[in-house]
Amino acid sequence: MDAILQVKDLCKKYDGFALDHVSFTLPRGCIMGFIGENGAGKSTTIKAILNLIHRDQGEIQIFGKDNIQNELEVKEQIGVVFDTLNLPEMLQAQDVGKMMQSVYRQWDPAKYTQYLEQFELPVKKTIKDFSRGMKMKLAIVVALSHNAQLLLLDEATSGLDPIVRDEILDILLDFIQDDTRGVLFSSHITGDLEKVADYITFIHKGKVYFSEPKDLLLEKYGVLKCTESEFSALDGSVIKGVRRHQFGLEALVERQKLSGRYTVDKASIEDIMLFIARGEHR
Repeated sequence: MDAILQVKDLCKKYDGFALDHVSFTLPRGCIMGFIGENGAGKSTTIKAILNLIHRDQGEIQIFGKDNIQNELEVKEQIGVVFDTLNLPEMLQAQDVGKMMQSVYRQWDPAKYTQYLEQFELPVKKTIKDFSRGMKMKLAIVVALSHNAQLLLLDEATSGLDPIVRDEILDILLDFIQDDTRGVLFSSHITGDLEKVADYITFIHKGKVYFSEPKDLLLEKYGVLKCTESEFSALDGSVIKGVRRHQFGLEALVERQKLSGRYTVDKASIEDIMLFIARGEHR
């Protein structure tokens, strides 16, 4: 499958933290949910993709091109939305449009105006008077108005109410209707990712634990509720994480490897992340 983004063996070392051979591939026409706890390495990875930090090792290709050797060319086609709107707050939306004409060669004023109207953003109101939801929608409007082929979102929906979040998810789904585009969506709100993501990449303490199609992931894992004695009888290779409580325990298991008569509940993306990141391991 044609890849819009490839990260291979990415390493970056800081005091007390390191990205450890991070690798994943985002196919065109797909949304990838990028999950992990605070400090897991999500933002560091995105900064490396954007060449905002020096990487110690590894390769990053965007649109099949090296992200450093072809930096200006690939950045022209990337839309970026962080958890804050990095624009001067005294500006109005109409001022932002004029400014961006000097930033992007493919800036489309008509498309920008169309998106402002679609998302009901006022053109003559200063950004400092925007709500957080309005600021995030403005950031996405800017990202969409210069013919971007790849969107990178880093916690862009955190702190937003469900209605605004749902609007943004609809925007992302519309964006990838063109099968040549792609979205890397870092978020703690795993329920949103279950709605829109095609792939899930889970990074924990600087390492990628899995990067798989979402549907296969949800089919692969389940949550088994059992007693200590039942748990002791299980094959250890089936168990991916354990959480104990006063009434027994729950284990994240691989469904197809489980033999015997057990009741296994569906595992959500959040379940999978928590069991692996915080659960006990055999």
